[in-house]
Order: sequence, then structure tokens, then C-alpha cells
Amino acid sequence: MPRNLKAAQETSSYVLDLIGKTSLTPAERKRVVKESVKYWVDHVNEGFLKYRKSVSTDYTAVEWEDGGSVFRDIHGREYIDMLGGFGIYVTGHRHPKVLKAVLDQLKRQGIHSQELIDPLRTYLARLLALITPGDLRFAFLSNSGTESVEGCLKMAMLTTGRRRLIGAVGGFHGKSLGSLGGTSKAVFREPFLPLLDWSHVPFGDVDALAQTMETCDFTGDRVAAVVLEPIQGEGGINVAPRGYLAAARELCDRYGAMLVLDEIQSGMGRTGKMFACDHEGVVPDLMALGKGLGGGVVPIGAVVGTQKTWERYIDNPFLHTTTFGGNPVCCAGAIATINVLLEEDLPRQAAEKGAYLLKQLGRLARRHPRVLVTSRGRGLMLGMEFVDHGTGYAVAKGLFKRGILISGTYINARVLRIEPPLTIGYPEIDRFLEALEDSIKQVGKKR
Repeated sequence: MPRNLKAAQETSSYVLDLIGKTSLTPAERKRVVKESVKYWVDHVNEGFLKYRKSVSTDYTAVEWEDGGSVFRDIHGREYIDMLGGFGIYVTGHRHPKVLKAVLDQLKRQGIHSQELIDPLRTYLARLLALITPGDLRFAFLSNSGTESVEGCLKMAMLTTGRRRLIGAVGGFHGKSLGSLGGTSKAVFREPFLPLLDWSHVPFGDVDALAQTMETCDFTGDRVAAVVLEPIQGEGGINVAPRGYLAAARELCDRYGAMLVLDEIQSGMGRTGKMFACDHEGVVPDLMALGKGLGGGVVPIGAVVGTQKTWERYIDNPFLHTTTFGGNPVCCAGAIATINVLLEEDLPRQAAEKGAYLLKQLGRLARRHPRVLVTSRGRGLMLGMEFVDHGTGYAVAKGLFKRGILISGTYINARVLRIEPPLTIGYPEIDRFLEALEDSIKQVGKKR
């Protein structure tokens, strides 16, 4: 389209005026909906509108504000958030303490100079060393989970001098070119092959992992890192079998590889402990963080590593840098998030609420076996597996009509995830369960 700076100035002024308003007139709401759909098609990606947003059926559910465990669309309709931004809202929507920290810092300074010591980066790195397991000590702060995975891969290669990487079938680690190699679904990978030197083994199969690592060692194509999610998120909320992570740890030690645990979705209290690997007492060499680290207010990720994984990086700190990673505003949000997690004991809350949900979901599966097959997970990282993906989508659509937001997992479309804010109350959980059974019954009658 032709450049038009006058139109850009007028449009930006109009949108800034909208942002500053506490309420909109019916005409303004109608205009925002119409323009949002049009501009999504014209300037974002029409495919997303079709495949990702169609649960709203008429596309009028344009989100506008949020708080606690709910968000409201531009018309004021309220939805209980059982999706949680794919695991982002560990402290709820706009937790007052997280929001205050961000606003307070923004009043003081937004982006650091890049040259002087920025103190919040150091405080956050210290906090990450205090809350992560074992001898994890150093932190590189990024802008997202996929950037954190990229950092882990580079640190593993630096430490070992190797390039061979092993991931698991069903794994999802992001879509940048490095992390995409570890993501296991062909539909995401094939358009961009060849990627880095990745192999994939069945998740939870110790023998397959051992055989692959032994073969790589024998041939001299030695492994730099084994990259695993303690609970596969996009793979369908698949919990690592007991002993699997410990076996991976032992194999990495035996063959001189780094164990990288992707805790982007499972970390920050979501599974009932601060990190999912804490359930098994396993300590990685490198950990990738993202999503919930920013408390649902700011985007931030982290690579957390041991002394060994940082040695080459300390020798040359310019091997991996970032302009915006670790900026003061996002660090403030992450520091407040950690404080809230600990002060409100949110990991414990997640464990108790998750146990309650799993018990009720088990009853639903027994009552409606032709629709809901099973449920699984830990804490508030749960999944419901339906008989097929069409059934799962129909249930999600029914839930949306009943004021509940939920979504499937990227790699296993039969599974709907349950990842609400850890602060969600039991009345909201019970409203979800009631709406879920109503939706299941409706879908069951049609099928």
C-alpha cells in the first residue's frame, strides 16, 4: 500500500485517545471491532484469524481489559481465563504488586544505557540463583522463552565444543531457527529444513535415549546437549515418567553432554513446585525460562546455568548479547513476580487446586467416556484428552459460549490445556467445571 504519513499520524492519535479512555461509547466499540478484524486481515495474518480466533465464531470477542482470573472483551463480556496465556499468568492478570513495580520503574527509567551497570538485572540474576535448584548460578536475561532456548543451545555448544543435539518426540521449544530444531512437529519444521544437527527420541524412553547417546559417542558425533521439557506442554501435557529425568541426567554425565531443561511453561510455580524438575530432584546444567517469569505483565525470559556452562562465556561476554533483554522495566516485573510467588505461596496453591481439578476431571471422564478420554498433569498445568481433535474443539467452542476461555495444545490437537492463573479461586474453578460438563453433554448428544 502507498505510504501515507498524514494518515499514520491521524490513526496513531486516534488510538492513543482510545488507550487513554476508561470507557468507550457503543459507536467506538463497534468501530474498534470492525477495524481490528479488517487490519488483522490486511496487515497481520488472515490465517491466524481463521484458525486461532474462530472460537469466537463471529470475531466480535476483541479483548480489552483484564484483572485477577478473568478478562473482558470490548463489549464488557467477562471470560474466566483457564488458558492463562499458555502459562503466562502465574500471578494472575495485572497483579497489583507486579503492576506497581513496573509502573514505578517506568517512571524512573525505561531502557538502560547498555554501557553502565543496570542494578535490577543484577538483583534478578541473584534471585534466579536463589530460587533455582542445585548449583545453577548465572543468568542471561532474554525477551522470550524461545530466546532462552537459543541461549541454552549456544552455552551447551560453547561448553562442550560439540554441535549434536537431542530432543524428544512431542517436544516444543519455540520457532526461531535454533529452537525450532528441537520442536518436533513436521508441520513447523519442514518449511525451514535443514536446521541444526538435531535427533529426536521418544519422550520417556530411557533405552532409546541411551542407545542414541551411545551411538553418537561411538561414531564420534558426540552430543552437546539433551533438551527436554519435564512436562511437555504443546505435546499434550505429557508428564515425564518417574525416573526419566534422573536417567537423562546420568546419561549426560556419562557422555559429557549438557542437560537442558525447558521450564518455560512448567516453571515459576505452575506445577506445584517452583520448577517441575523439583518433583524429581533433578538439577540441569542449563534451564530455559520465559512465560510466567514476567508475571503476565511484561515479556522476559532467562537462561540460567552452572559455573561450568558460563566459563567460555565469561572469557568472551560478547559471544551472546541482547539489546532489550534484561531491561529495567521487565526486570522489575520479574522481581515482583518472584516476590508474589513466595509471599502468597502460589506453588502450594497450584498443587492443591490442581489436585482438586484432576479429581473432578477424573469423574467427568468416567461419566462421559465417549467424549473425554482422560486427564493428566501436575499442579495447574493440566490437560484433557478427548476422543479426537474435532471433539476437543467442539468442547472448547461450547466453553467459550459459556464464558470460559480455553485452548488446545500445538502438537496434540486432541488435548485441551488447563493453565489458569495460580491465583484463581475455587468458585471460578467450580464455574469452569460446571460449564465443562454442560459442554461435554452437548457435544456428546451431537456425536
